[in-house]
Amino acid sequence: MRAQFVLSEIGVGLRRNLTMTFAVVVSVALSLALFGGSLLMSDQVTTMKGYWYDKVNVSVFLCNKSDAESDPNCAKGAVTEDQKKQIMSDLDEMTVVDKVTYESQDEAYKHYKEQFGDSPLASSLTPDQMQESYRIKLKDPEKYQVIATAFDGRDGVQSVQDQKGILDNLFGLLNGMNWAARAVMALMLVVALMLIVNTVRVSAFSRRRETGIMRLVGASGFYIQAPFIMEAAVAGLIGGGVACGFLVAARYFIIDHGLALSEKLNLINFIGWDAVLTKLPLILATSLLMPALAAFFALRKYLKV
Repeated sequence: MRAQFVLSEIGVGLRRNLTMTFAVVVSVALSLALFGGSLLMSDQVTTMKGYWYDKVNVSVFLCNKSDAESDPNCAKGAVTEDQKKQIMSDLDEMTVVDKVTYESQDEAYKHYKEQFGDSPLASSLTPDQMQESYRIKLKDPEKYQVIATAFDGRDGVQSVQDQKGILDNLFGLLNGMNWAARAVMALMLVVALMLIVNTVRVSAFSRRRETGIMRLVGASGFYIQAPFIMEAAVAGLIGGGVACGFLVAARYFIIDHGLALSEKLNLINFIGWDAVLTKLPLILATSLLMPALAAFFALRKYLKV
């Protein structure tokens, strides 16, 4: 009988404050969708780091005849065969080095034509203007400075470049976007909590006569508070369900179908469905507990029991 009464009171409360209940559902849905999206963005950045950092190379570019005339780092002339052998020998002895690939001037010219063949500059270049280089794959991409310290400024070396630096700028941008999403999410959570508190206050005020009678007949505090707390929890849970729907739909229509980014952007290793599905229980639990706790603390102040 008591359970039936509580459930009936939940339905009455939701219907009485339909507009505010709808506002709670929408705000909770948006805030938790942003919450889930920020978690997935963090997973995506971590996945991309693991994928791309494993592929980045450190490039040791060697001086050519053109550099000897224009680049201060190559003031002593183009790289010699003895210098190349010494550089290769030193690389072989380094424990941080996983693999070394030599790229000749002809190979560099071929790769440049493949990538920038439409550029006006491409027609004026010749193979002897390209730089020989050693492409070095490190066991740990964070150890770039070891290579830079060993070879930067050495005779025959024009420059040492780390591809990881380019990726760091990209991941810095992605992390910045992720923090911006979290800031908006925090703002939306505050709005949702304020709406929940207001909804509970209005509901308690509209039923103050019923709660007064219940106190007179000896109803416990929890028995009086339960319908209000469960109203907030139900509204939050609906919002959480909507947020889960947003995330699933976003993964399906943006990555797999619709925009189909997984097919158009083959260079990006997108997170899988497992990453999305593991976030849904957390979102649902948050959508249930957050409104219930907000309602509980609001009732301690606004409902005298």
